[in-house]
Amino acid sequence: MLRVQMPSIDPSKKRHTRIACAEHVVPYLRAEVEALGHDIQGEDKVSVSIGADLVEALRLTLLLRTAQQVYWQLDKTRCTSLKMLEKWARSFPWEELIPNDAYLSISSNVSHPSVTNTMYPNLLLKDAIVDRIKEKTGERPDSGPDRSGVVIQLVWKGDRAWLYLNVNGTRLSDRGYRKLPHHAPMSETLAAAVLMGMGYDGTQALVNPMCGSGTLAIEAALMMAGRAPGLQRNDASVLHTLMDLDDDYLEMRREARKSKPPIGEPMPIVASDHDPEAIDAARRNAKTAGVDHLIEFELCDFRDTPVPHLDEGEHGHVVFNPEYGIRLGETEELRQVYRDIGFFFKDHCRGYTGHVFTGSKSLSTQVRLRAMSKLPFNNGSIPCRLLSYELFREPPNPE
Repeated sequence: MLRVQMPSIDPSKKRHTRIACAEHVVPYLRAEVEALGHDIQGEDKVSVSIGADLVEALRLTLLLRTAQQVYWQLDKTRCTSLKMLEKWARSFPWEELIPNDAYLSISSNVSHPSVTNTMYPNLLLKDAIVDRIKEKTGERPDSGPDRSGVVIQLVWKGDRAWLYLNVNGTRLSDRGYRKLPHHAPMSETLAAAVLMGMGYDGTQALVNPMCGSGTLAIEAALMMAGRAPGLQRNDASVLHTLMDLDDDYLEMRREARKSKPPIGEPMPIVASDHDPEAIDAARRNAKTAGVDHLIEFELCDFRDTPVPHLDEGEHGHVVFNPEYGIRLGETEELRQVYRDIGFFFKDHCRGYTGHVFTGSKSLSTQVRLRAMSKLPFNNGSIPCRLLSYELFREPPNPE
């Protein structure tokens, strides 16, 4: 394999870096990125932007809990036609970035009147890249849809176009611990954002009835342990390029393993479900994530979930992610479930903050408590809300 020097693509140069997330998650992503010491240079509905070198961008893929992708800008130009796109793509020194024996995939976000088939710019860009590499080195990379190798992202909006290196490749929501997903699981990045929306920071108690495959409880335990969410993954798109970042990646993983949990004694995390298969999946996933020792799993109806006692000054959260009625339809049985969630909050969760994450506005009214906040999220294509309820402690007996 021919390798060349890299005079024009400097990995130590700070470049525009776009960090993408799901809609409604930007406030939590922004807080994460700023907590890591970066200045936000811009944001839109589904991303924030910073200036970062390639090592910094790679570190983000290891540490961010709510991000989906990290894109490091390679080039930008004015582009008004497919012909201009092809000429621009062929002029870029791809042979300095992509090995000629690499596996290449292309993704894109294109909105231009000249494009009626959104797959065509991907094909055009792929051909331009591999043809240039073959011209310069004598061999061409393989290509396809699998994001296991080098991933290049094209963004073309109106008369402007940008080329990015997708630093991570596979989605950052694919943590690597969820070997048994069970039924309709919540994504890991959404779970982390929901926890942040609740106000959970790893220092409070957490109770998660109807836990399913355990994603909410596991993400909470990762926060409690101060464990980087990307440690379960051991690969990234950028590691398949000619940028020699393997040693940097190993070092940042070593540093991440030394990270310390939030100050204070660990608070309990309780996850329950009435389905033995769900509890088995949750246990195994938590073990894979390395946090099974932080979670108490209970096989029981949600109404019988044990809620740890809180001492004065302590706080906790109880969070439900019940069926929305999307798959099964809104039945009287499902309406009763939501009513019983409200009863569970009132009867067992005094001193906690209760939360219901749901995609059904009508079912949520059955909780019959006044929500102190209603935060929007999307679970896939389903618009959802996180409803939060303050559950006051019982007043002391006047004696």
